[in-house]
Amino acid sequence: MSSLKRVTALTLILLLVALVVIFILENNQPATLTFLGWSTPQLPFAFYIAMALLLGWVAGPLMSWVVGRGVKRRSKESSKRLSGM
Repeated sequence: MSSLKRVTALTLILLLVALVVIFILENNQPATLTFLGWSTPQLPFAFYIAMALLLGWVAGPLMSWVVGRGVKRRSKESSKRLSGM
């Protein structure tokens, strides 16, 4: 059964890679982004989309880790206060 899961996961990963490659090849028009007066150099549109995706993949787990650390710290502090009573 685990070999079926591996084959399914590999197939899905290959499909995702193929879709990303097709997206990049189809969206190679140069684009410039402007935000608050700042302009980026002209790069393919797919580059900006891929960078936003990668930034989201990094920022999501990072924010989750930071919030998780804060929750653990608060729970330790509250347990120390309760045991000190």
